[in-house]
Amino acid sequence: MENLKNINKVRELRGELLSNYKNNLQDETFKKIVDKLNISDDVGLVNNSMLEDVVKELKNCQNCKGLFACQNKVFGHYLYPKLYGKIMDGVYVPCKFKKDNDKLLSLKNTASKEFLNARFENIDVNDKNRVEVIKWIKKFYDDYDVYKDMKGLYLHGTFGSGKSYLLYALLNELSINKKVPFIALYFPDVLKDLKDDWDTYNSKMEKYFTVPILLLDDIGAEQVSEWGRDEVLGTILQHRMNNHLTTFFTSNLTINELEYSLSLAKSSLDKVKARRIIERIKQLTQDMEIITDNKRR
Repeated sequence: MENLKNINKVRELRGELLSNYKNNLQDETFKKIVDKLNISDDVGLVNNSMLEDVVKELKNCQNCKGLFACQNKVFGHYLYPKLYGKIMDGVYVPCKFKKDNDKLLSLKNTASKEFLNARFENIDVNDKNRVEVIKWIKKFYDDYDVYKDMKGLYLHGTFGSGKSYLLYALLNELSINKKVPFIALYFPDVLKDLKDDWDTYNSKMEKYFTVPILLLDDIGAEQVSEWGRDEVLGTILQHRMNNHLTTFFTSNLTINELEYSLSLAKSSLDKVKARRIIERIKQLTQDMEIITDNKRR
């Protein structure tokens, strides 16, 4: 008699679980996961609770505005099921914002430790060829106000002349002493990174559009394409110009040489689009040059 009662309880419990599982299948996200992984009713029934957690975290991600708003159990990740035959396990997958953040950190870390630790006190002030640039940088630092329309520099010159170091020193001083956010990017890597991870394209571009100070390091060193020139560089510069945001560039090319380089995309000559880029750079920056000995020797 007791065994019969236990059997009936098991049947009732299974019936409740099955009913709950069938109800969950009415949810579009839940059903998509089940169909995508071809989960049988038996496996789904046993792992119903895990699948509910998966759906909850995926829905959290749908309306998420960034890592700061993450509501999931593991920060910057969402739970997703993985099948091993009839055994289901949950794995944590980094979300688009976590991948974006990791990529940006990776990009920043591609700069040498010297650049990341650059400070005014370590600048060589004895090179007369760099005096005017150093004076400009010091004045920019003293006058900087986030509410002012402050042009950056298009700093070009000989390889190894210390262009990047000088600008990193300025940005580091502003960040440390005046709490000014900045992003410094080795521009050739930006194009490759955007192509390699389309999921984070929009969030990356939004940061490049809006960060108070942006440094595009070594522009002109990349292989030119219409997409890189028009959709990436041109779009970034247009947004920053419209919003009067400070932008810096370093290059081994003069502004005229850069214009010529940008006009030669995939063996086609497009002087008009190259000119548009150059006009935006001129609106955003003051053009200065450093011709001196190689500091990297």
